[in-house]
Amino acid sequence: MNITETKNVAFYTLGCKLNFSETSTIARSFESEGFNRVDFSEKADVYVINTCSVTENADKRFKTIVKQAQKSNADAFVIAIGCYAQLKPEELADVNGVDLVLGATEKFNITDYLNDLTKNDFGEVHSCEISEADFYVGSYSIGDRTRAFLKVQDGCDYKCTYCTIPLARGISRSDTLENVLQNAADISAQGIKEIVLTGVNIGDYGKGEFGNKRHEHTFLDLVEALDKVEGIERLRISSIEPNLLKDETIDFVSKSNTFVPHFHIPLQSGSNHLLKLMRRRYMRELYQERVNKIKQTMPNACIGVDVIVGFPGETDERFLETYNFLADLDISYLHVFTYSERANTPADKMDGVVPQNVRKKRSKMLRGLSVKKRRAFYERQLGNTLEVLFEGENKEGYIHGFTENYVKVKMPWNPIYVNTLHLVKLTEIDEDGLVRFEFVNEK
Repeated sequence: MNITETKNVAFYTLGCKLNFSETSTIARSFESEGFNRVDFSEKADVYVINTCSVTENADKRFKTIVKQAQKSNADAFVIAIGCYAQLKPEELADVNGVDLVLGATEKFNITDYLNDLTKNDFGEVHSCEISEADFYVGSYSIGDRTRAFLKVQDGCDYKCTYCTIPLARGISRSDTLENVLQNAADISAQGIKEIVLTGVNIGDYGKGEFGNKRHEHTFLDLVEALDKVEGIERLRISSIEPNLLKDETIDFVSKSNTFVPHFHIPLQSGSNHLLKLMRRRYMRELYQERVNKIKQTMPNACIGVDVIVGFPGETDERFLETYNFLADLDISYLHVFTYSERANTPADKMDGVVPQNVRKKRSKMLRGLSVKKRRAFYERQLGNTLEVLFEGENKEGYIHGFTENYVKVKMPWNPIYVNTLHLVKLTEIDEDGLVRFEFVNEK
């Protein structure tokens, strides 16, 4: 690069844990080129925005973030990467202030495009056909010292009718087991206590490990190998499809030294009719089975659920099917997504469009149910002795932490507890919904 004096670079990440792990890796490539990383609110020479296309809101936020960068430095070089940049590169290039848009494969060579940081009159696009996104780039994020997101898989071969991810990230492909273990060891060497496994469809791990569909390893192999990495206290499976969460994995986690009893399993709908329209690969009966299996082997396990409201064809009856199914299910919390139309997806052309006000109302009902579920889960944990990993942030005079089964606890701020593990007994739920505790014979 022809950049002599030290330049500042800042990053803004929209979307999922996978994006965070990739931003972190891309940031390290800037640092190795001599850039100094600063916070996005500070003045920088280059601003990189890692975009998401999962929700309508993420699209709209992009323009706001570009304006924020321009406010800090009107002459800064602004780069868009990520899923939205792959799906609609021209649209992003047209946003006032954007200089460069990089697609799914180009983003990992971002510094190669920085020979000149002069503002462009028009956004320049370098974006491949998504069929070319067939190689794997490993990454991991190190943010708040207590946990890291480790990417093990990318892309997706599923064809859910509402989803643009296969269009944005390409086919399912995996990191080699050797690479994943090396990355985990690197993370461990930095004193980080918890790793969260991330990917687009991590249960599909193994596929594409050799650049083709040949499998040598499975998700279970990955889990068993990671369990042996020295120095990592906790491993968490971030999100896994119900049809790919096998009994063997659940049994292994229940006996594991490091994998924690916390699963996040997308459901999307409790109506079999809608699951078929969504082209999901299971029916609600299988989902019920997975939850029962987890609770039989790990009664205190935390189970989170993704659910979409307002999908085309979701009548009042079908919504109530979902609501009642979730109300009766032994789960701990919900992530509720309001369906938003996406160009080039089959759902975009389906009949039975649900009015926006109805989508909003249903979303509010499910969010209310989630609050009740979390509260009930926390209440059942009171009196239990669990291990807490404390976080690194002072939030209004309190330090927060999470138990292995994802109960969020708090106590008055004390920096000596940051990134440390302690046995505690959960005692009461505070008015803000977080849990108070007492220490048990300090280790």
